[in-house]
This record gives sequence, C-alpha cells and structure tokens, in this order.
Amino acid sequence: QVQLVESGGGLVQAGGSLRLSCAASGGIILFNSMAWYRQAPGKQRELVATISSVGGPTYADSVKGRFTISRDNAKNTVYLQMNSLKPEDTAVYYCKKIGALEVWGQGTQVTVSS
Repeated sequence: QVQLVESGGGLVQAGGSLRLSCAASGGIILFNSMAWYRQAPGKQRELVATISSVGGPTYADSVKGRFTISRDNAKNTVYLQMNSLKPEDTAVYYCKKIGALEVWGQGTQVTVSS
C-alpha cells in the first residue's frame, strides 16, 4: 500500500516561493499520474496541478505561470514549485496518487501573508 507524505509547507510573504515535496513509500508511483490539491478554510478542496506518468503537466487557471509540478521517479517523489505566492494561495496542500486505488497524503500547510 503506497503512502504519501507531503513536506515543505510554511509561512511566506506574498511574492515569495515555496517548494512542496510528496514522497511515496510502500510502493512505486512510476506508472501513476499524480496530483496536488489544496483546501482553504471554509472552501472545497480544489485541484491545483496534475502530472502524468510521462511528465505532462496540467494546471488550474489560478496558478498557471506561477506553479510548476514535476516528478523524480528515481526518488519516488513529486514536487510543486510555487512562485509569486499570493495570500489567496493559503491552504492545506495535499498530493494524491491517481488510479484505481487513490491515495492521499496528510497535507502540508501553506500560509502566505500580505
């Protein structure tokens, strides 16, 4: 059973950057598409970015040009580079293994101060 652990969240000022990591253990994610979601207080969880098994990314309109999703299959890890952060990016960020058996991480808090 694959387990996912996110890290890299924290407090940053508007305009700053953070790099989130999602490390998989207990199995490989090489053949899976992966995704980053976020959930702000009082709001529904929303899709931020996806990356296919061969690396093709997609992004929500709200983060296009600012966020970059990538993966290192040798490290069994997916990343989310977040630049030009805005207060509205404040949320708990989750990664998810996409497939017949979906797996979620526990989330990492990102707080962007104005």
